[in-house]
Amino acid sequence: MVPDVSTGNRSRGLLSYLYGPGRRNEHTDPHLVAAFSMPGINDPGRVALDQHHTALTELADYLDQPVKLREQRLGKKIPKHVWHCPVRTAPGDRYLTDEEWAEVARRIVHATGIAEHGDDAACRWIAVRHADDHIHIMATSVREDGRRPRNKADGRRAQGECRKIEAELGLRRLKSGDATAPKTPTGAEVSKAERQVRKNTARVWLREHAYTAAAAARDEDDYFAVLTALGIHVRPRLGPVTGEVTGYSLAAPDDTDAKGEPLFYSGSTLAPDLSLNRLRERFLPTEEPGREHLAPARNEVSSTWRRADKELRIAYTFVTTATAGADDAQVQAQAAAFAELLHNTAAAAPRQLRAELRAAATAFNRANRSAVRAEHRTAHALRQAGRAPLTTSGGKDDSLLAVALVSAVYLLIALGEWHAQRGHQQQAAAAQQALTHLRTAQQQAVRPVLAQLTSRTPSPQAQHRLAATVRATVPDHAERILTDPAWPALATALAQAESAGLRPRRALADLAGQRELNTADHPAEVLVWRLRNATAERVDRRARSAATRSAEGIRPQTKQRASGTPAVPPQPTEGHRQQPTR
Repeated sequence: MVPDVSTGNRSRGLLSYLYGPGRRNEHTDPHLVAAFSMPGINDPGRVALDQHHTALTELADYLDQPVKLREQRLGKKIPKHVWHCPVRTAPGDRYLTDEEWAEVARRIVHATGIAEHGDDAACRWIAVRHADDHIHIMATSVREDGRRPRNKADGRRAQGECRKIEAELGLRRLKSGDATAPKTPTGAEVSKAERQVRKNTARVWLREHAYTAAAAARDEDDYFAVLTALGIHVRPRLGPVTGEVTGYSLAAPDDTDAKGEPLFYSGSTLAPDLSLNRLRERFLPTEEPGREHLAPARNEVSSTWRRADKELRIAYTFVTTATAGADDAQVQAQAAAFAELLHNTAAAAPRQLRAELRAAATAFNRANRSAVRAEHRTAHALRQAGRAPLTTSGGKDDSLLAVALVSAVYLLIALGEWHAQRGHQQQAAAAQQALTHLRTAQQQAVRPVLAQLTSRTPSPQAQHRLAATVRATVPDHAERILTDPAWPALATALAQAESAGLRPRRALADLAGQRELNTADHPAEVLVWRLRNATAERVDRRARSAATRSAEGIRPQTKQRASGTPAVPPQPTEGHRQQPTR
């Protein structure tokens, strides 16, 4: 059951909508189901057609009487005096009778402070039903005694009462709100998008692109430059005294009003974490203490996805071991950095993965918005790793991206559980939705890599030897690993690791100690990605060592040439013939 509190200025206009045909003729049999005590007033839905407009006007005037009296006493208009709260059941809920809806309306106006039970001087209100699945509660927010009602936080109070009603009436139990959700598009915005045959309203389109730009940007100027490059109109808000930028508004390229002027939305109305102050917190140029060494090497082409994988695993360990309360700000920072990584991975990943990754990033935007304020500096390393795919190549080895996506899935599961443990119901549900899309992208990424590894399975003798190594090294997991459909691919990965200088027994012992193996549905597949990563790191270390030794042998030659001496090919040294230490 979903309530949606709003305010306005026109009682007669709202009544015309409630008793009218609707925007698409969807209203059927509009009529009153409940109201405050109002003797002598007719229900506009039950009068003759020629009396309909007169009845609407009489009802509006009667509801507005306390408002008019207060305005006369104060000598000024009362803004936003019309209180409106549609209440809708969830899809699949049972049919509610008029009597049940009447009780719902009375409980909502009581819970919100509009008209508490037994208060004869409460606000005037009505509840209109014009569809099977919802009612509209309308009130004028001036009491009979001329005072304003005490209805602060009425939206949250209505949500809380609806959770109780759901349990009592056997309806679908929805998640409680926490005041972190962005504003939903208005009816006019939805109708405009439908007329223009657009998938999303301008508000939603701008929100999605603002998140994408924020994930890619390194500072405030970069953020506005990315938005401008996308064709979005940016209008900064300047302080009256200093002239400094204190806020901003965005307008979609083709979204204009009746005069042809762009329709702007402020960052904070698109989403709370898109306000300029919140973005500036994210853009602060702070390094995480003790983690500066994680910057990728310039000559390491494949470092992008492997660095992302490493930081994702570090974040996973932190989230799963975080202390409740004490570490919440740091976990929220990891969630914010992870949200940026999802957006940037969607932009940099192979084309066939982008749709699901974008859907995962969009869904996780909601999971990333919580009442916990992030301490962004503690997630600097993950944030930097998340931006790297936009500026550096991930290499041609798709298995490294697959490894990173596997780690991303585990981190997303951990963040969803963290939200659930702290009662963040909306965020936990959004994380679950994002997980569905991320798992689909992960499976799309790993499927061809596993197929390639399986096609190169070593000989039966080698497989037998490697299986014996598995039984000896990880006896508790051996049967699950060897019966996993990914075992042939793991056998290939073990053989490749052995060729790269890794000892299978030691590698398995190190990798099997990770927590994911205990809860993994496919333990052999988990080991494949960890082993592929370890093998790639081993190969890179050998390549860097060889490059370093080669540079040391060439340096004297470079100096001789600089002084005019002919170059002499370097003589082989003992160091050139040494093999890397295993």
